[in-house]
Amino acid sequence: MQLTYVFSELGNGLKRNVSMSIAVIVTIFVSLTLVGMGLLLNAQAQKAENYWGSKLQITVFLCNQNSTTANCVNGEVTDAQKQSIEDVLDSNGEVASWRLETKQQAYDKWREAYVSNDETEQRVYESIRPSDMQESYWIQLKDPEKFMGIKSAVQGLPGVNSVRDLREVLKPIYFWMNVMKWGAIGIAIFLVIAAVLQVGNTIRLAAFARRREIGIMRLVGASSLYIQLPFLMESLVAALVGVGLAAGALLLFMWAVIYNTLRPTSNIVAWVDWADGFAAVGWIALIGLALTLVPTLIMTRKYLKV
Repeated sequence: MQLTYVFSELGNGLKRNVSMSIAVIVTIFVSLTLVGMGLLLNAQAQKAENYWGSKLQITVFLCNQNSTTANCVNGEVTDAQKQSIEDVLDSNGEVASWRLETKQQAYDKWREAYVSNDETEQRVYESIRPSDMQESYWIQLKDPEKFMGIKSAVQGLPGVNSVRDLREVLKPIYFWMNVMKWGAIGIAIFLVIAAVLQVGNTIRLAAFARRREIGIMRLVGASSLYIQLPFLMESLVAALVGVGLAAGALLLFMWAVIYNTLRPTSNIVAWVDWADGFAAVGWIALIGLALTLVPTLIMTRKYLKV
């Protein structure tokens, strides 16, 4: 096999179809970047779930003199009611540990969080006393996914004002992360289909432009691989350039947004790291090669009759 001829045909093909080649590269670049962003968002959602899953606690707020719920009709929680609640916590299989937060501890934490420069607001804050706060049990779970048993066991007990589960607070965050992830993947699927069609169209036009040379090669007994190779290499060049641009965009996003913006300024969640970024690059490399080489093999067999 004369590789000189193959590389010569590769160069001629790229020159003849330069606009189509650029269109294929741009489509591959945009579609693979969106696929990579979808993979990163998926990794971020899993990290956030694992991070918060190990930290989320069930909080049981007890009745005080201001509580108005049905469990608090007798006013402030009594020692007997607290003992009854603690017995439930000790015997429940979902509970890993628990601690009691007193009114003074709740008040100190509240004062630390609610500081205002506004004089009116500050006067309102000053009027609140430790006795106005609620005692609460903070429950650490053995398995973050198993919490319904202990939640239902304590929320109806006398002396329990309310039960708070931070999963409800975080639900909107998880929802929008999933929306962005599937939105990116959905758009990427349409662009991947467009890339496959563009590759097929490029191969068809290239085969038509070289039909005389291909006919001569068939007459002299050239092998199927010898005829197909320039087309495969043309697609491979477009795929490598598109994958390279997409990989560069993803790594630039990791460096600029994740490592230089989000990580230094926010520690409320575990962020994706370089390992996740390189894993996404690996996946888009495989997808990029597949979505160009597979249609090229199919189209060359169809239009070149090899």
